[in-house]
Amino acid sequence: MKPLPVGEHGLLIELDSAEEVEALHAELLRRAADGALPPLREIVPAARTVFLDGLADPRGLLAELATWDIPPLTAGDRPTVRIPVRYDGPDLADVAALWGVTPEEVVRLHSATEFHVAFCGFAPGFGYLTGLPEPLHVPRRDTPRTKVPVGSVALAGPYTGVYPRSSPGGWQLIGTTDTVLWDPRREPAALLVPGTRVRFVPQETA
Repeated sequence: MKPLPVGEHGLLIELDSAEEVEALHAELLRRAADGALPPLREIVPAARTVFLDGLADPRGLLAELATWDIPPLTAGDRPTVRIPVRYDGPDLADVAALWGVTPEEVVRLHSATEFHVAFCGFAPGFGYLTGLPEPLHVPRRDTPRTKVPVGSVALAGPYTGVYPRSSPGGWQLIGTTDTVLWDPRREPAALLVPGTRVRFVPQETA
């Protein structure tokens, strides 16, 4: 764990793995809920870092972090969201070829995996979901699409994601969901927040 001051009120903590990021993020949330953290504005996890903003004394917390015993995160620490998916994406056959299986086997393997949200970014409500083993990681498309439909379920590298709105994108599209990922009227607005477990449930295509 490598904490670095950022400006007058920020602290960036670098870690060695996504698992360590998730464990630290969960510990920070626990301590904040218990009133054991100094007041702060935001706790933002990413792939290998956690950023804390709005601290009155970042260096004071920096010294305290070195004394923390951070337990590893277990599956029971995370809520589960089930997302129904029509596996009808235009890149399903390409992903099947990359995996060396049939499109039906892609559906089986993907829907049998328990994912979890490592961090969020790119667009409001977009979660980067990990869980697929390394042999099933796929590259981005050589030519990104100028418009990916809202609700597209996609793969890139080690991640699965669901597009919360229509936008350009270069991920491999394997399915579609009607689940609303981002709703400002909801609390929280994002359905998928860091630490959430996710299961994709196959639905019949029209």
